[in-house]
Amino acid sequence: MKTQTNKSVEFIVSSDEALASRLDKLLIQRFPEYSRNYFHYLFDQNAISINNLKVKKRVNPKLGDRVTIYFRELPQINLESQPITLNILYEDDHLLAINKPAGLVVHPAPGSVDNTVVNGLLFHVKDTGAKLPNRHSLRPGIIHRLDKDTSGILLLAKTDLAYLGMIQQFATRSIKKIYLAICLGKPNIQSIESPIGRHPKNRQRMAICEQGKFAQTTCTTLLSNNYFSYIRLSPSTGRTHQIRVHLQSIHCPILGDKVYGNPKINTLHKAARHLLHAYSLEFVHPSTQELIKITAPIPEDISIWIKNLS
Repeated sequence: MKTQTNKSVEFIVSSDEALASRLDKLLIQRFPEYSRNYFHYLFDQNAISINNLKVKKRVNPKLGDRVTIYFRELPQINLESQPITLNILYEDDHLLAINKPAGLVVHPAPGSVDNTVVNGLLFHVKDTGAKLPNRHSLRPGIIHRLDKDTSGILLLAKTDLAYLGMIQQFATRSIKKIYLAICLGKPNIQSIESPIGRHPKNRQRMAICEQGKFAQTTCTTLLSNNYFSYIRLSPSTGRTHQIRVHLQSIHCPILGDKVYGNPKINTLHKAARHLLHAYSLEFVHPSTQELIKITAPIPEDISIWIKNLS
């Protein structure tokens, strides 16, 4: 049950909680009914303090600290078109494929209420008369999603026909997806088949668990020096954080991954984001029935690693 909004809650940090690396992670563990984005919103609003001092998410709490949280009500999100540059890879009357840069959020949510792909999509089609599917939601035109820090192909629907057709292809796993990544170590396995579900203690994370859903990822090492590898990945399923969790499970996390990676190595190599790129999509066009293959150029941060590993 959620804590009532517009109300302050206090608690004293216990010995177990003091072991948490950061305050935001502690809060997610203590209040699993709230999302990571919600607590980030509270931090931005200076609604969280330790011992009466306003703090940011990266502070490390200590045993006996008094944490005060003012549970603010989330602001209503009103979708607006914004002139955001979309790097278009493919477009027709039904579909739009863009090369999403790392750092761009796909759709509005608490903590990211604007400057998203959706805001740019609304601007892109505003003079065309297009009636985007799910246009009364916060995700008009969104067929699938990429994490904020994942770059690469994002496919968007401009019509209901395209949306329903592509959703079916994703559901039946008939779409061929290829990702490229830089990971730690050298994967010695070609197929990872491990069920994925919510982490039992941190509901904002995913984990390998027996009660999870079936997940399969094919992995091929393209270049390696045994410390780092350039790899190609093909997920046949589409579970949340699937590639990132699967690579962590074989002790080869993606370089730069703030959730599933190695913090010390990420810092040492100044990895600003997890180096994962949605490289290609191959599918049947929902209207013309043509076979369509789209690729997204490899971004510079991954290209540098490819050159160093060659």
